[in-house]
Formats: sequence, C-alpha cells, structure tokens
Amino acid sequence: MALLTWLKRNLVVLAGLLTLFYLLLPNVIVTVFSFNQPKGRFNYAWQRFSADAWKDPCGVADLCGSLSLSLQIAFWATLGATVLGTMIAFALVRYRFRARGAISSLLFLPMAMPEVVMAASLLTLFLNMGAQLGFWTILIAHIMFCLSFVVTAVKARVMSMDPRLEQAAQDLYAGPFQTFLRVTLPIAAPGIAAGALLAFALSFDDFIITNFNAGSTVTFPMFVWGSAQRGTPVQINVIGTAMFVVAVLFVLVSMALSNRRTRRKA
Repeated sequence: MALLTWLKRNLVVLAGLLTLFYLLLPNVIVTVFSFNQPKGRFNYAWQRFSADAWKDPCGVADLCGSLSLSLQIAFWATLGATVLGTMIAFALVRYRFRARGAISSLLFLPMAMPEVVMAASLLTLFLNMGAQLGFWTILIAHIMFCLSFVVTAVKARVMSMDPRLEQAAQDLYAGPFQTFLRVTLPIAAPGIAAGALLAFALSFDDFIITNFNAGSTVTFPMFVWGSAQRGTPVQINVIGTAMFVVAVLFVLVSMALSNRRTRRKA
C-alpha cells in the first residue's frame, strides 16, 4: 500500500524522468561510441576504449570542412530569418491590413507541409531562375524554411506584451525609436531569442531541403549520411558529443542567469 501511495504521488515525476531518459539515450550512446576503437569501417559495435578520435576530430577528410559550412549557413540563415521573422511578427500583431489573416495562415504552411514538398518546390524555382545550386541556394532555402518558426515564436511573445508599458514610455516623452529600443525590444527579446535558437537548430540539422538544393555542396548532415553508406567514422560521434555538451552548457548558463535575475528582483 505504501508503495502504491508513493507511486501515485510521484507518477508525474517518474513519467518525466523516463521520458527524459528516452530522449537522452541516443546522445549517451553517441558519447560512449565516441571513445570506441572500431574494427573495420563501421562504428556500431563496441571494441575497446580509445581517445584517439578526440585527439584528432578532423582526422577524416572533409569532415571539418562540411561542419564549418553548416555552421556558416546556419548562422546567416538564423540572422536572416530572425530579422525578417521579427518584422513580420510585429506587422501581423500591431497593424491591420488586407489579407492579414491569409498571410498569417500561409506562414504556417512550411511547418505543416512535408519538407520534401518544399524542397522540390524550391528546387523547381531555382532551376527555372537558372540559379547555380550551392551555398546561396541552400541559404535562401533555409531562410524560407526557418522563417515560419521565427514568426510563430516572436508573434506569441508580442501578443502577450502589455501595450500600457509602451504608452507609459511615450507619456514620459520617449520617442518611437527610444520606446522600441528600451521597452519593446527588451520585452520581445525572449521570443526573438527562442526563434533564433530554433532557426539555428533547424538550419544546422536540415538534410532534406539541403539535399535537394545543394548541388555539389556538402554540409555536415549530408556528410554524415554519405559516410553512413561507406562506414561511420568515430569523429562523427565526437562532433555530435561536443555539440550536445555545448547545448547543455548553454541551457545551464541560461538557467543560472535567469535564476540570478529572479533572485535580484525578489
């Protein structure tokens, strides 16, 4: 009886922990196999412990080049999608114009439709324009793909903003630019940051849209897919582990800063 009572009381916590374990299990496996010394081409069975791959993460030809290219594309795609998405979100929330509802609905299509549809459509567009497939076509495709996610994140934040704060700033003789810079932008910043992080993750991780519009250009996801056909090098696990650790550290630092601000306000 005591066990059943304890389970009922902690059921939500246990379900959350099990879900978290299920989500993190692939990352744990990638981390473990980044220290493996495989026999042959495939790194699918544990052989013995080795840190050689960590000492030379760029030991596989073109791996770090594709990683650098993916980071560049993700950075510029995030910048473009964040700027455009923020402006679109403010326009949809703050202004009334014709076709506002239709535009708002159309912005959800890239999130609702399969990626392969958008990838094929963009490829058709680039071919009809006579554009050479490569870095710029990937970048344009990623901006268009990430734009909807940024608009959704920023729009939700802007809709929850209290307009009286901006009105108070105007009553204190702040101009439109000062009001936006000192009141509106700081309040909308969490939504903008969330949209930017989501856009970066989506751009860096994308394979389908990139594969259609890359031509001979090879990004990191495409390199991983191509390597899996011939044999997965341990260095891929090293890069994946390093990215996972950086993401976890980023989240922990953000949480620490948020808790610090909360304590200061209290």
